[in-house]
Amino acid sequence: MKTPAHAKGTYRSRARQLPTPLKPPPARKHLTPTAISQENTWPRKQIEPFLNYLLTECGLAQNTILAYRRDLSRFAQFCLDQRLTSPEHITPVILQAYARRLYLEDLASATIARHLVALRMFFRYHLLTGLTQRDVCAVLETPKTWQRIPGVLNRQKTNHLLESLDTQHPMYPRDHALLELLYATGMRASETADLKTQDVNFQVGYLRCIGKGRRERIIPVHNLALDTLRHYLENLRPKLARNPDSPHLFLSRTGRPLSRVDVYRIVRYAARAAGITGRLTPHTLRHCFGSHLLQGGADLRTVQEILGHADVTTTQIYTHVDHDHLRNVHRKFHPRP
Repeated sequence: MKTPAHAKGTYRSRARQLPTPLKPPPARKHLTPTAISQENTWPRKQIEPFLNYLLTECGLAQNTILAYRRDLSRFAQFCLDQRLTSPEHITPVILQAYARRLYLEDLASATIARHLVALRMFFRYHLLTGLTQRDVCAVLETPKTWQRIPGVLNRQKTNHLLESLDTQHPMYPRDHALLELLYATGMRASETADLKTQDVNFQVGYLRCIGKGRRERIIPVHNLALDTLRHYLENLRPKLARNPDSPHLFLSRTGRPLSRVDVYRIVRYAARAAGITGRLTPHTLRHCFGSHLLQGGADLRTVQEILGHADVTTTQIYTHVDHDHLRNVHRKFHPRP
């Protein structure tokens, strides 16, 4: 069985620790006999083994696994409504009907495409394990999605965002270090939340990041971000750590590790403080990082490696963001004046 495109890529190395199997969802209390029978019928009973296969064998990220679980639960409900209790009951026509239902529910094209990718992998898993003898998804087409140019801030607005936090706020050292690190490294929100204190090397000036598919990459960090991070570690983090042995770098007020949602909240708070309107997320700072590096003259392959993109075409989108740069290149190299 082929690994999905977004699970492929070349990186420096893989994380040494093996992924732990997914924990099943919390048990539902007071299940009726009908509900119990539904949990033990196809396709619900195959969802958790399939997700564990994706985690341990394919190395997909935890957030991707959670998204696939939601997608397959929706498909399981569709099968229940249509009284489809076996993979042999599924045909390409039925899958097309399911795709039409997703479209009528006004889901985005990218969301529908992810649903269908989850189904394609689910049925290939059935083929691999002998649960079915045919791949019903072989002729299933996914909707075409537009390649959107990411929204980025210019350098002036980015600096204003990083300096907009209230210095008197008790969480300022943590939030300032978090913002500086997001822009200095281009890490995703989940990658930043998962950082451990031992992942940062202050002497050499780099950090170790575990990205999608538990792949490891080494990212250089500039001195300003390291200074803000060192200030946080020396002055605030010891007060937040209820457990002195807690390995996580960024902690909440109660001493628990920050979640991906917490990172989003801190970035949105900084955007409001800076007076920046529109949707601004940690991924916006990731886009700013990639775009500003290319504007400064960095080569595409280096930016790809730092960002952890599996395909260089994903990184190429940043070359279309800087209109001034494109205009200057056109003027310099076009034969007509």
